[in-house]
Amino acid sequence: MDNVTIVGHPLVQDKLTRLRDIKTQSMGFRVLLKELSSLMAFEVTRNLDTQDVVVKTPLDVDAKGVMVDHSQIVLIPILRAGIGMMDGVLEVIPQARVGHIGIYRDPETLEAVQYYQKLPSNIEQAQMVLLIDPMLATGHTMAATLDVCREAGIRKIRIMCLVAAPEGIQQIRKNHKDIPIYAAAVDDRLNDHGYILPGLGDAGDRIFGTK
Repeated sequence: MDNVTIVGHPLVQDKLTRLRDIKTQSMGFRVLLKELSSLMAFEVTRNLDTQDVVVKTPLDVDAKGVMVDHSQIVLIPILRAGIGMMDGVLEVIPQARVGHIGIYRDPETLEAVQYYQKLPSNIEQAQMVLLIDPMLATGHTMAATLDVCREAGIRKIRIMCLVAAPEGIQQIRKNHKDIPIYAAAVDDRLNDHGYILPGLGDAGDRIFGTK
């Protein structure tokens, strides 16, 4: 699909398979989710801008290298399930700033309802703003989040999810064709209740043990 990157690394796919398994309980689910998010972060940030630097090694020799300005990267986990992925990404980009957007999907209409927003200052100047949510299902929640970001003046946005549905990708593409999407898998379809098939169930409930 256009502008969609499926991260097919064997370790990513191994951990995704274990997440899908109904036998994986909340503790194991959280550990796998953190590990998988760290692995995916490498692919999502592959083409970040770098700065040339020279450092002194323990042998008192100058070594040329590059560094990334972590403060120019902003993570926005979409509450609540996105929280489960945040720590994994921060393992790789520990100085990244973090914003939060709270949006839930109305179970009757499947439409997105926003209830919280807290973004870092000068976020519109960030080199990359990464929206994090385990599931891209109907796409309504992510599309609403993108609208919030656009209103805040943010332009350099990427989406990281574990599993996406074709319907969700199509929903994003209606108004946000330029946004790159990174996923571990694009699954078959949505069921009548808006859940991804085969999917991995309700990610929030499985993270927090609420069902």
